[in-house]
Amino acid sequence: MRIWSLHPSHLDRAALVADWRETLLAQAVLAGRTKGYTRHPQLERFRAQADPLASVGFYLACVADEADARGYRFDRTRILSPGSPVSPISVTDGQLALEWTHLGAKLAERSPSDAVRWRAASPTPHPLFAVVPGPVESWERAVL
Repeated sequence: MRIWSLHPSHLDRAALVADWRETLLAQAVLAGRTKGYTRHPQLERFRAQADPLASVGFYLACVADEADARGYRFDRTRILSPGSPVSPISVTDGQLALEWTHLGAKLAERSPSDAVRWRAASPTPHPLFAVVPGPVESWERAVL
């Protein structure tokens, strides 16, 4: 499961669709609707929030906004807690850098035109996240 800390505009089509699906799975876990993935480390940052479902709902809404901007149709009725006010979640600049490099490697393999766009850009966070100084997050399990 990869719930990107990067802004959805950086993602190619495959990553955007996967982010939507995987975050819907995370939402199901947080709502107690599934028995799988309950200990997945990517969920730690959502569980630590006062209202985990509102936080994941805001995350999903932003992904759906990017899908709309590209002409895709993501079913917003699947968001359990849309539009609830949430506080930003901190993400370290080390985590953002790791994800940026990870995304670049994926784009180089599967989407050369998106890789060109990636090389010309700088990483920005998903609107849910506020960047703070620090190393890769403790919950990160990716090996590049």
